[in-house]
Amino acid sequence: MKALVIVDMQRDFMPGGPLATPKGDELVPLINKLMEAFPVVLATKDWHPKDHVSFADNHPGKKPGETVMAHDIEQILWPTHCVQGTTGADFVEGLNEKKIEAIFEKGVDPEVDSYSTFFDNAKLRDTGLDAYLRKRGVDSVTLVGIATDYCVLFSALDACRLGWDVTVITDATRPINLDEKDEERALDKMQKAGVHLTTSEEVLT
Repeated sequence: MKALVIVDMQRDFMPGGPLATPKGDELVPLINKLMEAFPVVLATKDWHPKDHVSFADNHPGKKPGETVMAHDIEQILWPTHCVQGTTGADFVEGLNEKKIEAIFEKGVDPEVDSYSTFFDNAKLRDTGLDAYLRKRGVDSVTLVGIATDYCVLFSALDACRLGWDVTVITDATRPINLDEKDEERALDKMQKAGVHLTTSEEVLT
């Protein structure tokens, strides 16, 4: 059985938000259509406490794009985003939430970030997604959403390590592209790890 995992389609990541992913809002109708092709539809949310280590505002003198060390991992600092209980952490308007059977929150530990939908960056906390997929009898995982070069990338790599058959629908994701080649590098890393890269047209036909 196939599962679609929708990664971080939240308001703060959309154009006009504090951590906007260019054209991220354009994914909504496509993802809604893709939901119809999967028997299991899940979603993730960044769900940060206000004092999260990844927020530049919590590091005096630091700006977004600079780095600090957190749990011996280099942490990129971001604008404050997806704070627990705020409208910015809500799903983007128009996303068909009725089709989503379970939501997995990540980035809940103030001391460590969580790009992957499976674990935080230090592999200290498990989101429960892997166990849920196994309990549901899923045998392949397809990823869409935000952002190609961070949360989709790390989710795909972790899914491969966990033994899943993993697909990323490339036109149903969008990159942040702090560097203009970040998306290209991310897709290359995924492919080398064994991730299947496909398009929505191939999935829906």
